[in-house]
Amino acid sequence: MAQHFLLSAAARTLSLRSVYQGGEDKAYETFCRMRWAETEGKPICPRCGGVEAYAIKSRRKFECKACGHQFSVTSGTIFASRKMAFVDLLAAIVILANASKGVSMLQLSRDIDCQYKTAFVLAHKLREAIASEVKGETLSGTVEVDGAYFGGHVKPSNLKVNRIDRRLAENQTGKRRVVVVARQRDGRTITTVTKSEADGVAFVETIVAPGSVLHADEAGHWNALHAKYKTFRINHQEAYSLNGACTNQAESFLARLRRMVMGQHHHVSAQYLHQFANEAAWKEDHRRLSNGEIATKKLALAMAHPVSRVWKGYWQRAN
Repeated sequence: MAQHFLLSAAARTLSLRSVYQGGEDKAYETFCRMRWAETEGKPICPRCGGVEAYAIKSRRKFECKACGHQFSVTSGTIFASRKMAFVDLLAAIVILANASKGVSMLQLSRDIDCQYKTAFVLAHKLREAIASEVKGETLSGTVEVDGAYFGGHVKPSNLKVNRIDRRLAENQTGKRRVVVVARQRDGRTITTVTKSEADGVAFVETIVAPGSVLHADEAGHWNALHAKYKTFRINHQEAYSLNGACTNQAESFLARLRRMVMGQHHHVSAQYLHQFANEAAWKEDHRRLSNGEIATKKLALAMAHPVSRVWKGYWQRAN
């Protein structure tokens, strides 16, 4: 019987031990190589593009010889104004890369010895950065679409006589959301968050190329897809796969997302559900890479991503 890739030694190419054994200087060099890959880690001025700079070693900064602008390796990136040590940042990325179904922020804060608030914002910054990898992409070929509802739980009353029908709209919290996924077979996974699964029809028409073949379940709102695509339908009351039609890959993703939300995070705000969905999709698309490759990709995307207008100063605004 063939061994699963994730059980093989090839899936383990980076460890926390090696990160901390390398120390702060080696972690800093890694960030420089990711930021300025085209010059093998030598600084490039973000203001004028100059390639000659003085090193201010006492502050890990550089001063451009051409324009005099001072900058650091994280200036203008999603890690701008960071206070955490580079070795701890790299360790956090490795921990998040190793967690196939995510990791709670309480656990992350304990692992790298930081405040919960710091871990919370750091993880969300990384989620924002990795989501940029599929920005503007379209799916083609054979694409499966489906949706699943998250959140909005209404706790039943203690006494049976006081309990209400929680299925009725007037008895719900209004926080319930649906994650709609479009998953290309042997391709990328793209998600969106809407208030109802029917709203996902417009999303599918936006990101799936004309001429593609779609697979959807028996829900009536997917009928609109027949006008634009060749669409196969599967009635799950009859079978999971029948006459070549199935949405098993889309449902597999949603099942993993649900286990991530319920098993690791326990509660996800409707406001940020889209970031967790994007993270789960990214993990799904890169599940056959080694943890070293996943960590490297995450760091490269983070160093190429601009300052987050959502997460920079998040807790200061919240207070």
